[in-house]
Amino acid sequence: MTDNNAAWLDAVQWNGDGLLPVIAQDAEDGTVLMMAWMNREALALTVTEGHAVYWSRSRKRLWRKGEHSGNVQDVEEIRLDCDGDTLLLRVRQRGGVACHTGRRSCFFRRHGDGDWQTVEPVLQDPAHMYAGKGAQGDE
Repeated sequence: MTDNNAAWLDAVQWNGDGLLPVIAQDAEDGTVLMMAWMNREALALTVTEGHAVYWSRSRKRLWRKGEHSGNVQDVEEIRLDCDGDTLLLRVRQRGGVACHTGRRSCFFRRHGDGDWQTVEPVLQDPAHMYAGKGAQGDE
């Protein structure tokens, strides 16, 4: 059971929807893996469980990273920025894949020559990652 009234949660500057942007970064090499959202409950659960729990804006529910794909994020460290309105999670990414497209990072496109270039390969076939496990939307 989490303590949703903890004072440390009150220090966070939640947006008008009660959400906070979160950047997940590889704890070993610093690669930015993904950006997601948390509400108060998701942050409290992340601290309690030691694994990333996010808020799905599309599904309007909590989701544990890797709940369908198996690519769980073990949280090593949580940092709050200077304004108190953005979190940085330093994580160990199980399976090496953070993006629902099967890539290591969600930031796999780079701007160049007036367009977006795909610069990271697919490491796991998304159809295989999510086979029979429901929608992949947020993963």
